[in-house]
Parts: sequence; structure tokens; C-alpha cells
Amino acid sequence: MAKALDFRRRREALTDYKKRLALVKGGHDRVVIRKTNRRIIGEIIRYQENGDVVVAYADSINLARKYGWPSRSNRPTAYLTGLMLAKVAKSKANGNDCILDIGLSSPVKNSIPFVFAKGCLDGGLKLRSGIEIKEDIYNYSNTEYAKTASESEGTVKQYGKFLKDGIKLDSLGRMFEETKKKIIAE
Repeated sequence: MAKALDFRRRREALTDYKKRLALVKGGHDRVVIRKTNRRIIGEIIRYQENGDVVVAYADSINLARKYGWPSRSNRPTAYLTGLMLAKVAKSKANGNDCILDIGLSSPVKNSIPFVFAKGCLDGGLKLRSGIEIKEDIYNYSNTEYAKTASESEGTVKQYGKFLKDGIKLDSLGRMFEETKKKIIAE
């Protein structure tokens, strides 16, 4: 007897239906984070029988447009995007507790989904989690390295897009703090 085919999204490794069902049964809004090669996207999604509804949305592209922070797919950008999502969602999430949905990402300590969640928590979003992130994990604590680094091959490889955009490496920490303050003050 032939085995039945899995759903298309499962075959393409896009959805884990058992995990999704468990999250939906909880009755809480889901904070969904997705990382692409160039962006961090966060949404608060509410389950409804006729289809999920996006309650709030934040994209790291808006960090560049609105606050001047260079949109990348890294931990500082994830933190700021989470902070921005919390600010957008304050009026729309109905004060409900939310649950973090990292999809098929591996739950690795201090990874982008968890730094994003820390940004949401710091922004005032009620997120049911026991997330503990070291404060320097989402900050550019390596600015000391950036100050001493020259235009060597390793530096260009790691910070090439920043250098190409004309951003001085030793100013990244200051830029992060300024962007954080702008988002909080808004």
C-alpha cells in the first residue's frame, strides 16, 4: 500500500503542522519572525477560523527608511525590528499575551529569533517566554575591534556592506543607541 503524500508546504520544508497546531490551540497571538538574506520581518498573527489575520507588522527595511539604520540581517537589526514591532503592536494586540513562533528555525541561544523577541519584550510587548539575552549580544560590542581594524581582507569581508555604504565602523555602536532611542521615543 502506498504512503500518502505530505502536504506541499511540509514537503517543501516550509511548515511544521504539528508545531503550528500546538501554537494555535494555545489561543494566543503569535509573534512570528522570519529572516531572509537581507531583512528581518516580524508579525503578530491572530488565528481565525477563516484564515490568520496579521495584527501588526514590522520590517527592517523601515529601519533604514525611517531611522537611518542600515537594514541588514543581523542581531542588532533583529533587536531594533522587534522593538519597532512592539511599538506598532501596543494598541493593536489587545493586551493579550503572545507566543514566539520561530517557524522551522533552530532554537539556538542568542540567535536572531531570540534577540528579536528580546526587542519585543523591551518594547513592552507581553511575550510568554523565559528569554534571557546578554545585553551586549544585540549591541555592537565589537566596536573596539572596529576601531583597531584596518581595511584588511577579513574586515572588508565582515563589514563590507557597511564600508560600501560609507558607514564608519567605529560609529556603529552610537548609531545603534541613537536608533533605539528614536524608536522608544516615538
